Amino acid sequence: MAVYRVNKNRGYTVMANFHLRDKNLSLEAVGLLSRRLSFNVGWKVSTRGLSAICKEGPDAILSALKELAKYGYLVRHRQRDDKGRMGSMAIEI
Repeated sequence: MAVYRVNKNRGYTVMANFHLRDKNLSLEAVGLLSRRLSFNVGWKVSTRGLSAICKEGPDAILSALKELAKYGYLVRHRQRDDKGRMGSMAIEI
C-alpha cells in the first residue's frame, strides 16, 4: 500500500472551530466568514467583490455580513475623507 504525504504549507487555511460551531450563525454566514478568513490579512472586501467570487449576489452577501456583525464577528467603521464627508465602509474581521 502506498503512503501519500501532503505538504500543508500552501493552499490551506487554519481557523478556529468557534464560528463553525456557533448555532446562532446561518450556513451562509459561516461560509462567508470562512471564505473571508482564507484570504490574506489586509485583503480589501466589498459586497460586490465578494459576490464576484461567490455564487451569491450582493444582497445575500450584505445579509450575511449584517448577521456576522450582529453576533460580533465583524466590526464596521465608516471612513471619512479629509473634509469630514462620509466615505467607504471598512470592515474588520
